[in-house]
Amino acid sequence: MKLSILEQSMVSEGQTAEHTLHKTLEMAQLADELGFERFWVAEHHGSDRLASSTPEILMAHIASQTERIRVGSGGVMLPHYSAYKVAENMKLLAALYPGRIDAGMGRAPGGSQLVHYALREGNPRRTDVFPDQIRELRSYLNDEPVGAKMHPSLYAAPRVSTPPEVWMLGSSPSSALLAAEQGLPYMYAQFISGDERVGTEATALYHQRYNRAGQYDTPRNAVSIFFACADTEEEAERIAQAFDYSMLWLETGKASNGTPSPETIAAYEPSIGEIARMKTNRSRIIVGTPQTAKAQIEALARAYAAEEVMLAMITYDYDDKLTAYRLIAEAML
Repeated sequence: MKLSILEQSMVSEGQTAEHTLHKTLEMAQLADELGFERFWVAEHHGSDRLASSTPEILMAHIASQTERIRVGSGGVMLPHYSAYKVAENMKLLAALYPGRIDAGMGRAPGGSQLVHYALREGNPRRTDVFPDQIRELRSYLNDEPVGAKMHPSLYAAPRVSTPPEVWMLGSSPSSALLAAEQGLPYMYAQFISGDERVGTEATALYHQRYNRAGQYDTPRNAVSIFFACADTEEEAERIAQAFDYSMLWLETGKASNGTPSPETIAAYEPSIGEIARMKTNRSRIIVGTPQTAKAQIEALARAYAAEEVMLAMITYDYDDKLTAYRLIAEAML
């Protein structure tokens, strides 16, 4: 089974975006060395807590400093942009780093309503055109005619021998159906939805409806999940508290200066309702030692009939991430 990493480049309390992005690169280099399959970076806008606003730029930096690992977007929020320009960005990356670029595409907002209007220059964001945008993007990436919408002589430069691999990202049956219809690999985000039942039903639907005449003739699906791993269960639980409180404060709108430190967490007294919410959110994360985490990852892959699991971590100390990924790689790769 393949293991991969999604890095959201979350800024910790007292740290800077520069420090966070430096650590993101360090993590990608370690993942390359350890044998992880791919390293994806996120797109988030208008937040002091998330440093990755332009995944294509961060992808270029990471790919230039690694050797073999696939580098991708997890993902580009396509409704904000022109499919043509996204295709140019991805094809240029593919020309620079042949056979290593993944174009993960999503339709989530990735920011506030104000940010949406800024990205669209005051025009409303329309997700209903997303399926057509995906078709258009694929056509540009593969140097195919795009039909009546555009002039038949239009193509996205540069021409490349190995086009980027397009992945559909999602956390609902509708995204699974779209991936199936267009014959694309599908990454289900359990780290967003938290409901394995919905996720496994969505991926089963993906396999049932898969269009073998689409982009690829064989369905391929993976699942992404939050993760915390350490030498002991107690240390893994300590690390996972950063996830617990980050998610709680995000969902309740509590002001935050970044991923909370152990001291900030210790000083906070959660209500009974907040404790219950944090327990519910544990369906979005795997926590354990290398061996117990391995068992949970393998069980998750079986439930989703997935060939690959993508791990994401929320930690205060980025060195805890480096240790966790090294531990799980030693146990599984």
